Amino acid sequence: MKLHIQGGRLIDPAANLDATRDLFIADGKVAAIGDAPAGFQADKVIDANGLVVCPGLVELSARLREPGYEYKATLESELAAASAGGVTSLACPPDTDPVLDEPGLVEMLKYRAQTLNQAHVYPLGALTLGLKGEVLTEMSQLTEAGCVGFSQAEQPIRDTKVLLRAMQYAQTFGFTVYLRPEDPFLGGGVAASGAVASRLGLSGVSVIAETVRLHTIFELIRSTGARVHLCRLSSAAGIELVRQARREGLPVTCDVNIHHVALTDMDIGYFNSQMRFTPPLRSGRDRDAIVAGLADGTIDALCSDHTPVDEDEKLLPFAEATPGATGLELLLPLTLRWATEHKVPLVKALARITSEPARVLGRPAGTLAVGAAADVCVFDPSQAWKVEPRTLKSQGKNSPWLGYEMQGKVRATLVGGNLVYQAQ
Repeated sequence: MKLHIQGGRLIDPAANLDATRDLFIADGKVAAIGDAPAGFQADKVIDANGLVVCPGLVELSARLREPGYEYKATLESELAAASAGGVTSLACPPDTDPVLDEPGLVEMLKYRAQTLNQAHVYPLGALTLGLKGEVLTEMSQLTEAGCVGFSQAEQPIRDTKVLLRAMQYAQTFGFTVYLRPEDPFLGGGVAASGAVASRLGLSGVSVIAETVRLHTIFELIRSTGARVHLCRLSSAAGIELVRQARREGLPVTCDVNIHHVALTDMDIGYFNSQMRFTPPLRSGRDRDAIVAGLADGTIDALCSDHTPVDEDEKLLPFAEATPGATGLELLLPLTLRWATEHKVPLVKALARITSEPARVLGRPAGTLAVGAAADVCVFDPSQAWKVEPRTLKSQGKNSPWLGYEMQGKVRATLVGGNLVYQAQ
């Protein structure tokens, strides 16, 4: 299939390109930019006048709920949500049932995803067997099966010696360890410690739960040299520690949940369970620090931390409700909202959801370079749409943005040169 995407505003953050250009695709790859290759005859022309053409989005944390939690979502529903959101590559955490701690499970997931062919799925293997934090997994075998890194998801390793051994193992073979920094003895609450949590009578998670764990992780990095990606930072103090670690030259990258860029603990309102996240929404000061960290490059990437849950799990009281929100279809419009509000150039904003997360994953994604896989997102930055259950492809309809109007709508998504989504 030969495709010609015509007249769009082509933005490729990896090449710092932002100009009106035509894009030509052949044999699943980018064939040319600007002028057609000699003898090129398109099988299909996509009119992108007034639209933005960019690399497919890269998501660092998307729970696909298979295997084990199909009542919450299925691979079919969530990959459909990914393509509708312009997401062409995504990493999925290992907290499935059973846990992704055996090569056969990883191979099965990869095969299912390749059969559906709607997005590239990159599993994160479990760092320890069953995510119990006791016995290390066979990381080499899991890597051969298709894992791109190793994670504990939301389950901490309480024994620091086990974490040390895991990082030594990972460093020996050049694997990346994905860790969410929260001390298991200081965490466990349902809201950020502070005036809002106190007023509502909710158990709090203090900032030091994040900073204490970060100090531990950084000391272990200094000892082992392991490459670590820090998942979903939430506090000003934590971001400053990462900034210092980066200046020191430690091999550390990090991301934040896009919802933490847009919301604060004040948005909990009257116990709105759609506002319950892990880590919890924090203060306006913390949100400002996240925005500053994105601006100066301390924070590498934005993620949606896509977490579809059953409707009943959000109808419970706030403290009992399952944390998380569906996010694959909202990553782009929320990123555009952040860029507009803080006057961030579009090429820089899109880098946080394309080329930068691709660099973290170490995958050949997030670029429109000639010869690269034709993973493409075409979107209308000015089109408004209302977030409603019927407008979401994800089986999980849980979102703090239900009923709100978003700006920025995906018009077409290509994966490997195949048109996997086109808006009606």
